[in-house]
Amino acid sequence: MLNTAFSGQYRSVFKGRGMNFEEVREYQAGDEVRAIDWNVTARMGDAYIKKFTEERELIVMLLVDVSQSGEFGSSDMSKRELAAEVACLFAFSAIRNNDKVGLILFSNDVELFVPPAQGRGHALRIIREILFYEPKGKGTNIAAALEYANRVLHRRAVTFLLSDFQAPDFSKALTITACRHDLIAMMVLDPREEDFPDVGRVILEDAETGERLMVNTSDRQTRLAFHNAVEDRLQLLQTEFRRRRVDTIVLRTGQDYVPALRRFFKTRERRLVQA
Repeated sequence: MLNTAFSGQYRSVFKGRGMNFEEVREYQAGDEVRAIDWNVTARMGDAYIKKFTEERELIVMLLVDVSQSGEFGSSDMSKRELAAEVACLFAFSAIRNNDKVGLILFSNDVELFVPPAQGRGHALRIIREILFYEPKGKGTNIAAALEYANRVLHRRAVTFLLSDFQAPDFSKALTITACRHDLIAMMVLDPREEDFPDVGRVILEDAETGERLMVNTSDRQTRLAFHNAVEDRLQLLQTEFRRRRVDTIVLRTGQDYVPALRRFFKTRERRLVQA
C-alpha cells in the first residue's frame, strides 16, 4: 500500500521544520534573484547565491484510543483493529521517510508512552504495542492524552489522534495541542453505532461503564431519534475541529479506508499549493 496508494503523498503534505543553509555558489541564469548573497557578492566581485536544503526530519506522534468501546465492531473488524491498521500505515510511512515516530496509548488515562525514534525495529515495536497491548482502563480520556503529549513533546510534531471520541469534554486540551502541533483527528466509527437495525427489543450495554438499557429497535421514532443524536454529536465534533483548524479523517469499520486517506492527502496538497 505504501508503494501504490500513498507513494510520495506522505512526504509532500508533511513538511520539515524549515530550510537549512548548505553553501553558496555562483549565480546562474534563471536563479532566483532573492537568493543572492550580497555580502559574498561584494567580496568576490561576482554574483553568488545561497543554496538551501529542506530540513526533512519530522516527529510523528500516534495517539491511539485503546478504551473498551474500541472493541466493538459489526463487521469483520473492530474499531480498535481499524485504528491499529491505519496507525501502523502512518508509522511505516514515517520510518520510510526517516522521520521519528512515537506512540501514546490511552484509555481513561495514558497507558503507554513510546518516545519518538527512528528505525525499522522501533516501528515494529510500535506496531506490536498497538496490536497486542492489553489496556488496564475501560474509559476514554482524550484530554489526558493531549495534555500528556503537550508535556512530553518539546518540538512541533505531526500528531494523529485516533479515537471514536466517545469522551467527556476535551476542548481546552484540543485548543492547546492544535496550536502547538499539526493535529489530525481520525474518527473511527462503526455503522451500527450510527443506525439501529430493526431487530425488536434488545438490551444494549455500554462497554466502558457497564450500564444496560432496554431499547425497542422496531420503533421508528426511537431509531430516528438515535440517528439524529449521533449525527448531531458528529457534526458538533467536526465543527470544533474546523474552528481549531484540525484536519479530520472519518473511518468506518466495514469500509475501505483508502479513499478517505486519499481525500485527506489531496485536500492538504491543495491547501499547500494555495498557501
